[in-house]
Amino acid sequence: MTLTYLDLSEEQQDLLRDLPFEGHHLVTGPPGSGKSVLAAQRAGLLALTGVRVHLLTRSNLLRQTLAAHGNVEISTVHAWIQAWHRARTGEGAPQAAEDWFDWSQLFALAAVEAPAEPFAVVVDEGQDLPRSFYRLCHLLGVPVTVFADECQRITDTQSTLDEISTALRDCARHELTTGHRTTRPVAALAVRFHTGATPPPLPSRAGPVPRLWRYADQRALAAQLVAHAERHPQRTIGVILRTTRQQLALHEHLERAAPRLRSQVYVGAAAEGRHRTLDLRRPGIRVINRASAKGLEFDSVFVPDIHTDSGDPGAAALRMTYYVLLTRAREEVHLGYEGHREPQPVASIPADLLVRAV
Repeated sequence: MTLTYLDLSEEQQDLLRDLPFEGHHLVTGPPGSGKSVLAAQRAGLLALTGVRVHLLTRSNLLRQTLAAHGNVEISTVHAWIQAWHRARTGEGAPQAAEDWFDWSQLFALAAVEAPAEPFAVVVDEGQDLPRSFYRLCHLLGVPVTVFADECQRITDTQSTLDEISTALRDCARHELTTGHRTTRPVAALAVRFHTGATPPPLPSRAGPVPRLWRYADQRALAAQLVAHAERHPQRTIGVILRTTRQQLALHEHLERAAPRLRSQVYVGAAAEGRHRTLDLRRPGIRVINRASAKGLEFDSVFVPDIHTDSGDPGAAALRMTYYVLLTRAREEVHLGYEGHREPQPVASIPADLLVRAV
């Protein structure tokens, strides 16, 4: 469902109304504060001024989600940079390590090739992008609005809020304070993994306390997911796994156990066939990977492979990962593991925040 301005909270309406159309802006806020919806709304409002607007994100799956919120041009940053470079040179953008670009060559082109027509850029989950992207935007001289939360930096190419501001220069900051997605019990567990100086306030909405399960294997997990989907036929159920192998194996178990449920799996834009996209209009089980979870939301969230997380449980990177995963849930969270010992990331969490279901 596409939200309108009147569907937004008072805080969200105030932010959209007060954002100037000119200049660079950085909007921060906790998970569930509506940053993705506001990014789409901001892009739509800018388009009404007659300027061409590009709504960008790092994740292809988030791009699909944003497409349901408006009718502006939506793209991944990779695809947008490729199109921009090809329009000016007739060739694809020069690549560098880890599938990003030779930024020095892009900077040189931006310095001598002014945009053919005025345009504006809106970025969702902007903390996932490298500083070099924002420097490129500065060199192009285009106004940029970024929606970001540096407590959700779980990619290998990430930027802090200060780094984004420095790269864009003269960037005004705006803050959202209220999360609307999760229940109080889910938010209370997520706060255990928050890395910022001040955690966001807990919402008031009630709900079940998150649960921890021990699975014998993926068949046991599949059986639980089928039962959950049958009890809640109108819910979206997000199953978030670390690897593509785990995703495809679980999907196979689900199809064998209950083909009528038509579970979906997304493994990336480079995948073949039906695993490239999700039908976001219908409820049911959606098996995704951790890298694609940012910006998404589900009624129920299952993270069944926490036994695969090794290393220091207090490390910032791991804490931010769990903070992101937990805050995808609107109603329920179910964590799970295989083996006989509780994994370190959750072993010290008290029972009032995480009920042991084993």
